[in-house]
Amino acid sequence: MIKLSSLNIANRNLVIRVDMNVPIKEGDVQDLTRIKACLPTINYALDHGAKILLVSHLGRPTEGTYEEIFSLKPVAKAASEIFGQGVEVIESIDDPAIFHGNSSIQLLENIRFFDGEKANTEELGDKLGNLGDLYVFDAFGTSHREQASTHSSIIQANAACSGILLEQEIDALTKALNNTQKPYTAIIGGAKVSTKLELIKNINSKADHVIVGGGIANTFIKAAGYEVGQSLIEESMVGIARELLDKGKIILPEKVITSETFEGKNISEKNISDVGINEMILDQLVSQKIKDIVLSSKTILWNGPLGVFENDFFSKGTEELSKEIAKSEGFSIAGGGETLSAINKFINKDDVSYCSTGGGAFLEFMEGKDLPSIQALKAKTQR
Repeated sequence: MIKLSSLNIANRNLVIRVDMNVPIKEGDVQDLTRIKACLPTINYALDHGAKILLVSHLGRPTEGTYEEIFSLKPVAKAASEIFGQGVEVIESIDDPAIFHGNSSIQLLENIRFFDGEKANTEELGDKLGNLGDLYVFDAFGTSHREQASTHSSIIQANAACSGILLEQEIDALTKALNNTQKPYTAIIGGAKVSTKLELIKNINSKADHVIVGGGIANTFIKAAGYEVGQSLIEESMVGIARELLDKGKIILPEKVITSETFEGKNISEKNISDVGINEMILDQLVSQKIKDIVLSSKTILWNGPLGVFENDFFSKGTEELSKEIAKSEGFSIAGGGETLSAINKFINKDDVSYCSTGGGAFLEFMEGKDLPSIQALKAKTQR
């Protein structure tokens, strides 16, 4: 890919596709991680005298319709504080004030308000891609989507390149995917085996150990022949889980936290062989075996919590796991929104070697897939 650092951007107008899809409550951004992740590219552009128009989506509004709840104005407010200067919101892609406002940083309103984004139209792609002198793609978290701002715009642009965050993401994930030091341990949690089956299969062929958590672990526990009561499982995946178990790399929990309700009725800590038919497995404890595996690993990939950690009743396993990963001297890489939330809740983010901003993109990259945005960038040539 053409890299931003290889181009002369002095006094140029840059359209930068970022991922500022952040949680907002009552007009305030709740998690600044993704906004802060944009800093390296933005600072580099400003240091070289460029003007910037940022492009991002937020949530899932009805395309072609302005919905206040999905406005990027709260994001602009938070970004102004992080960037140390005003960020001006631009309502229309045809606004003559683009690159001519009072601020060096502007933010286009939610790109999903504009017709053609979801359909990946050439018209919107061409408009976005050539709105400035250079189209910079820096939104790894959306690189698995073929939409106008993530795909068509790169193809249609006269000049397009990767941003600094995107380069960092690709370098770190490639290291975890192809250049891993052994022992290599993967921790795969979440609700469903089906959504992460390809990841589990791919990782299972490369990792020395695969620790499973959440609803995924429940399905494997069922496949191992244990009672899981009313726990979330996928019956259709039990056979596949059994085949994966036979390969000898999947590590099941030894003890779990059960309850009869999500509100914590009759909470118990018990061996996986003792779960009752009226109980749900909502958390799992980190066994000494798992602790030893994590601490001895040279590479750790983490995607997904061990339990319903948002509820303090069922957060112990994910908290213990976070702290074990933080103690590890190996290269650790974490990805996915819930995983990053757990890291922010339980440990210092700096205790993890690399935290990916991607959710779905992270999963697909680690499955070995070519992501559309990255393919489009690789197809561009230096002009």
